[in-house]
Amino acid sequence: MNEQKRNNEIDTAENRNRLLAQLSSHIGETNAISMTALYEAVFDRAWDDHVNDTRSLRHLITILRDEGVPICSVSSSNGGGYYLAAAGSEMADFLRKTERRAIRILRRNAAMKKTSLPNYLGQLKIEMEGQ
Repeated sequence: MNEQKRNNEIDTAENRNRLLAQLSSHIGETNAISMTALYEAVFDRAWDDHVNDTRSLRHLITILRDEGVPICSVSSSNGGGYYLAAAGSEMADFLRKTERRAIRILRRNAAMKKTSLPNYLGQLKIEMEGQ
C-alpha cells in the first residue's frame, strides 16, 4: 500500500473524532493518556508492534497539531502521554520544549555543515523564501 493511501485511511473523520473525544477527557499534563491507551481507544484494537503500529496515531496527532489543535505530550520515567493543554501556560511550556528541541537539531545541522547557527538559519530562510 502506498504511503498516501495509508495516510488517507488514517486521517478519517471517525479517527479524528475518536482522538479528540479521548483527549477531551485528558486535559492538563497530570491527566495525560499513554500512547498505548490512546491508540487502542482511537483504532479499537491493540497494537502488535509498538513502533510501527503507533506511527499511525503519531501521524494523526501531527495532522491535528498542524491545524492548530493544542495536543501536548509529556515524556517521563513512568510513561508520559498525550493531553490537551489546560491553560495558556501549559501550551507555552510545551512550545518552549519543542522550540529548544528544534534549536538543538538546527545547531547540530549547522555544526555538521561547519557554519554558525545564525548563518545556517539565514540559509534556511533564503531557501524557504524561494519556495
